[in-house]
Parts: sequence; C-alpha cells; structure tokens
Amino acid sequence: MDLEFTSEEIAFRAEVRRFLQDNLPAHLVAKVKHGIELSKADSEQWHAILNKQGWLANHWPEEYGGAGWSAVKKFIFEEECCRAYAPRVVPFGLSMLGPVLLKFGTDAQKNHWLPRILNGADWWCQGYSEPGAGSDLASLKTSAVREGDHYVVNGQKTWTTLAQHANMIFCLVRTSTEGKPQVGISFLLIDMLSPGIEVRPIRTIDGGHEINEVFFTNVKVPVENLVGEENRGWTCAKYLLTYERTNIAGVGFSMASLENLKRIAAEQKKNGQPLVDDPIFATQLAKIEIELENMKTTNLRVISAADAGGAPGAESSMLKIKGTEIRQQLDHLTRSAMGRNAHPAIGAKYAAPVAAKYFNNRKLSIFGGSNEIQKNIICKMILGL
Repeated sequence: MDLEFTSEEIAFRAEVRRFLQDNLPAHLVAKVKHGIELSKADSEQWHAILNKQGWLANHWPEEYGGAGWSAVKKFIFEEECCRAYAPRVVPFGLSMLGPVLLKFGTDAQKNHWLPRILNGADWWCQGYSEPGAGSDLASLKTSAVREGDHYVVNGQKTWTTLAQHANMIFCLVRTSTEGKPQVGISFLLIDMLSPGIEVRPIRTIDGGHEINEVFFTNVKVPVENLVGEENRGWTCAKYLLTYERTNIAGVGFSMASLENLKRIAAEQKKNGQPLVDDPIFATQLAKIEIELENMKTTNLRVISAADAGGAPGAESSMLKIKGTEIRQQLDHLTRSAMGRNAHPAIGAKYAAPVAAKYFNNRKLSIFGGSNEIQKNIICKMILGL
C-alpha cells in the first residue's frame, strides 16, 4: 500500500480538525486531558454529536447509517480525536456488536438493533469473561437452555465494563456440553432489565467504578435474540475479538501520549538542561517512537485488508501485543521523566492523570485476551505449533 497521504486525505484531516475545533465541548476536553472519569451523560453527548455529523459509525456501510470511510480516513479521524483529547466512543455497540450483526445478523436484527446503536437508544456491554474463563474463553459455563420460544440463562460474567450504565448485553452462553469446548457456545442479546439480572460493582484500586460482575438467574431471552446459529457462537466471538484486538493497538492514544511525553521532557530538567536533550532519555524516546511508527504502518495494512473483505487473523494478536506494550512503555517513561513530580500530591498540574494512567493501563496487556495467550495464537496460526 502507498504510505503517503493523498491530497484528498490531507484535506480530510483538515476537515476533521475544523470539526473538532468547532464541535468538541471544552468541558469534555478538560476531563479527558486531566484524567477525570467521564459520566454516562458525557459519553452520550459526544456520541450524539458524532451521530449528527454522520461520523459515528464511520466503519459501517452507508446503507446502515455508516460513513463508509476508507481505512486511511478512519485512521486519520481516530488520530485527530486522540490529539484533540476527544472522549473515546464507547465501543461495545458500535465497534463490537455492530460488525457482528452486519456479518452474522438477520435482516430483522440489523434493521432493529443497528439504528438503536446509532441513536443511543441502547447502551451495550460485553458478556464474555467469567470466573475461570478469561483468556481461556472457551471454558465459559454460563448456560442457556431453550424452552419453547425463549432461552433460560443462568451463570455469571465478570470484568463487565460499564455494565452499570447498560440496558443491553451481548453474551456468550453455553447451549451444549457435547464435543470440544468451542462447540456448543451461542451468541445472545440480553435485555439487562430482565428479571433475574443483578449487577455488582468491582471497585478498582483508585476507588473507581468501571467494571462489574453480572449474575443471571433464570433469565428469559427470546429466541429471536440469537445471533448466528445455535452452538456456532464461537465463530461470532472470534470475529468480534479480531477487531477488538486490532483496535486495542491504540495507535492514536499512543501518538497523543508521545506528544505529551515530549512536552513534559522539554519542561523537566536534568543537570540544568531539558530532559529531552539527555542522550540516554533521547535514546529511549526514539526507540519507542520508531516502534510506534512501525506499528502504525502495520495497523493501516491490517485495516486496509479488512476493508477489502478480509478478516484479521494473527495480525490482530500482533497488534494487540505490540500496541499494549508501547502504551505501557510510554506510561512508564512519562512517569520516569517526571521523577518525584509524578506523585499527584506534589507534582505539576499534569501529575495526577499521569500517575492514574500508568496504574490503570497495567490492565492493557491482560484484557481482550492476555498477551501471553496472543503469543500462543500467533504460534498456532503461523508456526502450526
């Protein structure tokens, strides 16, 4: 692929920047920039602004309300949003369930659920991980037994991000115990307001409430909420995870973090000189920047292949590994650059988000399938081990 941006793409970048300058609310920028947790209303506000512009589902086909952008345009948009400190769009309905419905859903499911994702009528969360079934997702035990025109669901999901806000959850459930673990899993859409569902918060070390446990006790789910075939949900699960892991690479977030690190290094002093001029620090910074540029190129290639009809395979695992490692390296180097000033109580105005981001992003190499599991996937898919 041609790695130089065309004149049309350069003009599009300028259009995105103007849009962000004119439409991105200042209070949202302030929250993102200073590491303040966004409320549900904050996320819904940005969601609505993008939807009004027609840029929310930029990766969906135009016939379903998407923008139909190329891979490069999507990349440019995400990069500029990160640099402008725009909120991250909640991905569960838009970037996870949406592509699954477009690929495996019936016409009735597409016509019903996709518009509700766009207009914000539904807030989705993801019901994948369970106690004892995280990276080894095929070990899940939450069961769904068919009784006439509905399934009865029993079990538990954990680490369910933003479930406290959700009115819908897409779930992997076990509909058969015969054969290999991957066989017998189905993909269900479940109303979170159904009787028998309980959401319990999991408090993080900073006291935040981002993740939850979700319990199902004799929850009835209409059969028409089954996506794809019964006992073939693993196909939907893998399709979703390849795109989730590609997006987890977080190229835009890393580029924004790199720019922030350079600003901090220009302000911090070592032996009376700007830290950015220190040879050892400059070498570390250059190494990360080179790795990030390489990953950016790879990410563009993978997304371009997906636009052409392909589904990412081992490449998505590679991007997940490298992307999360780079983000953690940037967090570590930023804290190192600040030294004792990284302590929120005594540091500069940007100390608090730096420290919080460092600790929170330790999770990046674990969720979405731990990096160790991703290496096993690569060995299996490429080396046949």
